[in-house]
Amino acid sequence: MNSTLPSLLAEQGLVILDGALATELESRGADLKDPLWSARLLIERPELIREVHLDYFRAGADVATTASYQASFEGFARRGIGFDEAAALMRLSVQLAAEARDAFWAEPANRIGRHRPLVAASVGPYGAMLADGSEYRGYPGVTRAQLAAFHRPRLEVLAASGADLLACETLPGLDEALAIASLLPALALPAWISFSCRDGEHVSQGERFADCVAALDGLPGVAAVGLNCTAPQHVPALVAAAQAHTRLPIVVYPNSGEQWDGVAKCWHGVRDAEDFAAQALRWQRGGARLIGGCCRTGPGEIRALRAAVLAAG
Repeated sequence: MNSTLPSLLAEQGLVILDGALATELESRGADLKDPLWSARLLIERPELIREVHLDYFRAGADVATTASYQASFEGFARRGIGFDEAAALMRLSVQLAAEARDAFWAEPANRIGRHRPLVAASVGPYGAMLADGSEYRGYPGVTRAQLAAFHRPRLEVLAASGADLLACETLPGLDEALAIASLLPALALPAWISFSCRDGEHVSQGERFADCVAALDGLPGVAAVGLNCTAPQHVPALVAAAQAHTRLPIVVYPNSGEQWDGVAKCWHGVRDAEDFAAQALRWQRGGARLIGGCCRTGPGEIRALRAAVLAAG
């Protein structure tokens, strides 16, 4: 029987997500200094994407998040890639994760103590298409209708691609979350919605995280809500706020604590992903139900998390 997000949550209590895709690809020699970021490798090195997904499953991830974060029709069009080819590349992102999942699951030893993993189609924010780091600042001049028009065509492609769910991630503000949520009922595929946050109280665009979470509670198609690509130090306060304002499962996958410079295209600051597993167990005790890593985390962090969860019983 194939797994679903509700079945995994019911059977395991905690669902372990994967870690970073793009920065892990870079650590393996990929050059992602490109507006398409990891989506560039859908064109140039798809086999490397598949390899990273497989390594995350082997490390203990219950979910693979696809290489479609930066994949948009507008972004591909700037590279001279038309609608049909862009849609095919989006579908390929899901296919690569599914192939890695199937290869992992084909080994009987990998099934011991595990449930069949899921594939979550990544849906990056409008700011990812701009490729200027604005998913960490917001874009208050863009209307909710504009955001819905931007997201609708690729949501339709990804929802029909064979993914198990959608990962609508790194959203800087509530308008974008509500724009996406308004499209979900027509897609018949559940989604988690996660925000980038600038501190322990506010999303990147400035709204209170608690208000954003509350606004999504109970909306059709929203299967989980939370945060990603946020410094680990802010996670406990954000999880507490979410716990007080939603009945939905809380999803948490912070970055390493470093900051992305969207102009210089580099990371700077202090890494705070040491003892990632111990921090993650504290997030779980606070109420998080889906936990993984974002930028600058890798299979090592996910392996440590899986081991810590097993040790904790």
